[in-house]
Amino acid sequence: MHPTFKDKEYLLTEKVSYRFNEPKRGDIVVFKAPPDDKEEFIKRIIGLPGDQVMVKGGKVYVNGKILGESSYLASDIVTIAGEYLAEGNPVTVKENEYILMGDNRPHSFDSRNFGPIRKTKIVGRAWFRYWPISEVSVVKKPIYNF
Repeated sequence: MHPTFKDKEYLLTEKVSYRFNEPKRGDIVVFKAPPDDKEEFIKRIIGLPGDQVMVKGGKVYVNGKILGESSYLASDIVTIAGEYLAEGNPVTVKENEYILMGDNRPHSFDSRNFGPIRKTKIVGRAWFRYWPISEVSVVKKPIYNF
């Protein structure tokens, strides 16, 4: 999830709110990773149930509009399509599923490759960075303008 998080940083994961509320676009979540759910990954929610998500020309589109990611990605970052989210091929996110992508787009193994994640696989939402002390902070959620 670089540059949002760096190696050796410790986070608290909040595990209760998704029992009462739906995950939101921009939330950073910990989830059981495919194919066997043995590992846990941390990624950002990009696509919500009912959304149409597409990767085209190095950008992510949600419901036909470019997803503004400038608050957490450098402007020169290119999002490459994957096996599941193929270049220029829009995918509609099904009920109780989410499209997740890592912020380290060139090196992230995420929904572009393995597809959507079911809500039941989400362990919780990253909400507080507590180590190292110099980086203590609440995990901020971006505001998307569309």
